[in-house]
Amino acid sequence: MKTITKDLLKISAEKLMFEMNESQYDTLLKEFEILLKQMEIFESIEGIDEVSPMAFPYEIKTTYLREDVAEESLDKKTALKNADNIVDGQIALPKVVG
Repeated sequence: MKTITKDLLKISAEKLMFEMNESQYDTLLKEFEILLKQMEIFESIEGIDEVSPMAFPYEIKTTYLREDVAEESLDKKTALKNADNIVDGQIALPKVVG
């Protein structure tokens, strides 16, 4: 594992366009040391390599979605029949950005 140093943090901060003072680098370095110690604890757990990573901690079954079945599209006349303001065959909306 790569060693985290203050110089590496300064290079990373510069690339990310962060401005930090020396005390902030010291704090960040201490936090990285804590984080790396915690990662070492995880690595020491027996069988951890056999567990697949997960993105969400709970299993959720989605039962409310319908099957995605291709159907015939609406024709233009039907799609526009309830629109109030039609310009050149499209629904005209009021400007929302100033």
